[in-house]
Amino acid sequence: MTVTTPPLAAGTAAAPAARSLKLWRLEGFPLIPVLILLFIALVAVFADVLAPYDPQIGSLARRFRPPAWEAGGSMAHLLGTDHVGRDVLSRLIFGARVSMIVGLTAVLVAGTIGTVLGILSGYLGGWVDQVIMRITDTWLALPALTFAIFLAAIVGPSELNIIVILGGVYWTRYARVVRGEVLSLKQREFVRLAVVAGCSKTLIMRRHILPNVINSAVVLATLMLGVVIVTEASLSFLGVGVPPPKPAWGLMMADGKKGLMVGYWWLTVFPGICIMLMVLSANLLGDWLRVKLDPQLRQL
Repeated sequence: MTVTTPPLAAGTAAAPAARSLKLWRLEGFPLIPVLILLFIALVAVFADVLAPYDPQIGSLARRFRPPAWEAGGSMAHLLGTDHVGRDVLSRLIFGARVSMIVGLTAVLVAGTIGTVLGILSGYLGGWVDQVIMRITDTWLALPALTFAIFLAAIVGPSELNIIVILGGVYWTRYARVVRGEVLSLKQREFVRLAVVAGCSKTLIMRRHILPNVINSAVVLATLMLGVVIVTEASLSFLGVGVPPPKPAWGLMMADGKKGLMVGYWWLTVFPGICIMLMVLSANLLGDWLRVKLDPQLRQL
C-alpha cells in the first residue's frame, strides 16, 4: 500500500518555512533607501560617462546661470552653473564618486582597525584589554568632528589624508562594540572546546571569534557610513577636506554660501540634498540590518 501522507506533510511544512523566509527578507525592507544608494553608487562608477562637462573647468561667460526651469536658464546646464561657470550637475555627479570613495574606504579602515583591536581586547583580556580600552575611552572623550578638523589642519587637505583621519577617528566605535561581543562569545561552549582541543589563541580568534562578530561590524559600518559622509562634507566645507577644484559636495556648499543671500540658491541646495539623501538612506538601511541581524530585536 502506497502512503502519500509524508510527502504532503513535508510540502505543508516547507510552505510556511518558505513564506517565513520571504517575510524575513521583505518585511520592513527599506527599498527606496537601497535604490537611492544603488543609484548614487552607479552614478559614482559611471561619472565619466554621465557628466556632460568637465567638473573642474568652467567659463566666466556662463557663470551663475540658474537651473533650466528658471528665467535665464538653459537645458545645456540643467542645474545651473557656479561662480566660475562650472556645470553644477557635472560636479554633483563627480561629487558622488568622491563621497563614495572617501566614505566607504574610511568606514573599511575604521572597521578593520576597530574590529581587530576589539577582538584582541575582549579575548586576551589583562593588560592588553586595559591598554586598548583606555586608549579607546580617551578617543571617545574627544569630539569627533573637532578632532578630525585638528588632524586635517595638521596633515593638510587631500583625499588620502581624509580617509586616514576618518578611519583613525571612528575606529573606537567598532572596538567598543566588538569587545562586548567577544566577552560574551569567549564563554560559549564552542570556544571552550577549541581551547581544550589545543587550538592557539590566534586560530580561535580568527576561526571562531571573527566570523561571529562580522554581523555586528557590518551593521555598525552601515550606520557609520552616514556619519563619515557628514564629517567629510564638514571638513570640505571648512576647507580642510578634499582640496579644490576637485568636486566634493561639502566643498560645493562652501563655494556657494556667499551667493546664497543674493539668490544663487542652487549652489548650496543641490549638494545639500545629495548629502541628506545619502546619509538618510544609509541610516535607514543600517537600522533595518540592525533589527534583522539582532536575535533579541527579532524576538527569537
